[in-house]
Amino acid sequence: MSAPTAAAVRSPAPGRYRLGERSLDAAGIADPGLRADFQECRRLHAEHGRTYYLATALLPPAKRPWVWALYGFARYADEFVDSLTSPDPAALVRFEEEFWRGLDGARAGGTAPDAVSRAMALTMERWAIPREHVRAFLESMRMDITETGYATWADLVHYMHGSAAVIGLQMLPVLEPLPGLEEPAARCARTLGEAFQMSNFIRDVGEDLERGRVYLPQEDLDACGVDRDELWHCRRSASLTPGVRTLLELEVARTRELYARARPGIGMLHPTSRDAIACADELYGGILGAVEDADLRVLHQRVSVPAPRRLRVALPALARARRSRRDERAWRRP
Repeated sequence: MSAPTAAAVRSPAPGRYRLGERSLDAAGIADPGLRADFQECRRLHAEHGRTYYLATALLPPAKRPWVWALYGFARYADEFVDSLTSPDPAALVRFEEEFWRGLDGARAGGTAPDAVSRAMALTMERWAIPREHVRAFLESMRMDITETGYATWADLVHYMHGSAAVIGLQMLPVLEPLPGLEEPAARCARTLGEAFQMSNFIRDVGEDLERGRVYLPQEDLDACGVDRDELWHCRRSASLTPGVRTLLELEVARTRELYARARPGIGMLHPTSRDAIACADELYGGILGAVEDADLRVLHQRVSVPAPRRLRVALPALARARRSRRDERAWRRP
């Protein structure tokens, strides 16, 4: 399967674009079937990843579809084990097997079996994304079938390597680190992925209990004198015990530290990518602020960053991103 070129793009009549069509044109994705596949990934991204989807809008249009594919693939696979209504772990195993068969078949002129897999296969080829990153992600998804907790922070970091850090590494070629800064940018991308993941773990600790899982290290629970029964008590009684409060404060502080360690990586990216990642950093970091605004009472309710606050962050960033793209075009003009 070869990556499409911009020359192959068919230009629809003015005013006929559906949401996302301009980005598909800019990315050089001309085949109608593939456009539909990427649109499905865009739908998954917009529906299930509103914060990151908003930040993605700050990227140059030509880069957005590849991010939709990365997120759509991850969300599609994750839902097999994370759905609160109809989890289907066996389907995850089948999906993984079919994905690798389809990826190998694509080299011989075949196709992957579903929309997100086809979009992911093309994205991997276009940006030379190593297979080991995708394998690590799917391994962590399979861990969710059997693992219900993690004894130490090191154990949780191992899980997050696949569930979050490699997502940052998959994104990195699309974001284009500056020449000579690839390695430090990769370290920061891994850490930022962990920070995003921990923000979700803290926000979703009550929902994850319903799934039978705790994504906070058992050694931290032990240090705070907390067990799962106490977490369930807080969820069922809409209360917050002193031990659980201390536990959540510990995890919020640790996550803020991850953000601080990852932040220098933003300046290592191509100028047209920086505003998108800075926006994502601020919006995901805002989840921690929302948790604190809710007085850490996340066991019985799901908190979120209010839409007006997201827009206050995103709109100025969008203006900066457009200026960066204009400056980039001016710099490249002969």
